[in-house]
Amino acid sequence: MASRTKTLLLAHGSSDENWRRTFESLAAPTLASVPDSTITYMELCQPSLQQSIAEGTAKGYSQFIVVPLFLAAGRHLRVDVPKMIQSLETEYGVTITLTPPIGENPHLGVAIKAVVEDTLEA
Repeated sequence: MASRTKTLLLAHGSSDENWRRTFESLAAPTLASVPDSTITYMELCQPSLQQSIAEGTAKGYSQFIVVPLFLAAGRHLRVDVPKMIQSLETEYGVTITLTPPIGENPHLGVAIKAVVEDTLEA
């Protein structure tokens, strides 16, 4: 049986519902076009990374790709998330790949430029 891969868009999380709605809106185009993808949160929101891994494993996924919706790799991405991932891999017997944060991708710089140009033209 071929292994199944699930893509998890990892946001920090916040107790502020407006913050959460913003991230869900930003994730919506990806979730609509990338099969087997979902948004998950490091803390303060549900589903947590652990819940997403547990649910995915129960549905037959054995590999996960975590795409951090962070602008840069601070302490959370350098220390906290890798520790969480290591623990979850051991607990669930899965493989979890952590990608660089979206802020390191040059496509985001182009998107920011477009937003600034749109703002200046308004």
